Amino acid sequence: AQSSAESLTALLLPLTDRTLLLPNVALAELVPYRAPQTADGMPSWLLGQISWRELRLPLLSFEAASNGSASIGPGCRIAVLNALGGRPQVKFIALLLQSIPHSVKIDEHLAKADVELGPLELDAALLDDNVVKIPDLVGLEQLLADAGLI
Repeated sequence: AQSSAESLTALLLPLTDRTLLLPNVALAELVPYRAPQTADGMPSWLLGQISWRELRLPLLSFEAASNGSASIGPGCRIAVLNALGGRPQVKFIALLLQSIPHSVKIDEHLAKADVELGPLELDAALLDDNVVKIPDLVGLEQLLADAGLI
């Protein structure tokens, strides 16, 4: 049996074409999907802006930012993530999920998956024979900055 010192609680975030693995602490809140406010000329990966706790957050599609396409299905949720890029004005970003994330215990023996990584994917791991991707959240924030959105 593993002691809690050697394991970490992580979240599996279900996307259209992949599953992301994030530490539990990355998630600030999970909220029901609501249609974002859109504007003309937005990049395909930016679905619009949502209001959350009196803030306006960019709602992103990780799939569209990483060689896939955005899809809004009936079970969609929005994950409000703690921003990691160190920009004082950016505390949170919102990510579109296809369904509710699942909590999972992982340890340092997580097996690396030998798969091709897409843009904004830092690594891949095998979890119960499923490939999970570790997203580059700082890179996602950089996309927003490069597009002049933050």
